[in-house]
Amino acid sequence: MISKISLAHLTAIDLSPPKLIEAAAQAGFDAVGLRLIQVTATTPDYPLMQDAKMMLETKAALRDTGLCVNDIEFVKIEPDTDISTLMTFLDAGADLGACEVICAPYDQDLDRLADTLGRFTEAASDRGLGVSLEFFPWTSVPDLKTAYRVASAAGPDVGILVDALHFNRSASTLDDVRCVPQNRLRLAHLCDAVVRDQYSTQDLLFTAREERLPPGQGEIDLLGLIAALPPDISYGLEVPMAAYTQQQGDAATLGQVMSAFQELQSKL
Repeated sequence: MISKISLAHLTAIDLSPPKLIEAAAQAGFDAVGLRLIQVTATTPDYPLMQDAKMMLETKAALRDTGLCVNDIEFVKIEPDTDISTLMTFLDAGADLGACEVICAPYDQDLDRLADTLGRFTEAASDRGLGVSLEFFPWTSVPDLKTAYRVASAAGPDVGILVDALHFNRSASTLDDVRCVPQNRLRLAHLCDAVVRDQYSTQDLLFTAREERLPPGQGEIDLLGLIAALPPDISYGLEVPMAAYTQQQGDAATLGQVMSAFQELQSKL
């Protein structure tokens, strides 16, 4: 049984943090993940570390709804990443009571990536925040085995985020999940998708960013993945459905995603 479920910001990325929190509460979520750093030039970000007014509004929404912030995102670890520029981001996460910071691997030099990730994790830990590295099939860390190797080199406290879509579309297996120490698996994202034998990079990016399916409505073995993950891991629903949301609105999208998750949960 999954005890707490969070709404990943990408599922309703056009909603500001206060609006996202309110919508998540109405849909029955327990927590939210907030995107404070922009990922692509065409998607919004909400830099609460630079917006005192929205930070106050976000805290008020958390207080009024009883929801909490599960994680903040999205730190791209690149060759020239200067972690000193990310301190206000970490401070904002700590101020919001977040548990985890999500990082992405965008440095081909895995030794340098691990070093940067390790130093960033130390800075986050000083603020009571954990750090999890997410792997993506189109990056320098394309699968779970590579993510574990990098995380291990980065330090004993570096976590790994397992996203069901990226897990399924990489060379990762359920046995790989079972081989990772449970203390490194603190956060997972659930969604679903049609499964094919091959994907172009364009296919991978489009599905990941715009058109996933609610849990249980595709062909990914989510029940197997959940069974392989630690029982106390924190789950977020990351299910961007751009076309549906444009037609029906965010409330309908969140309702459909939560309903699908509840049906999946009944099968656990």
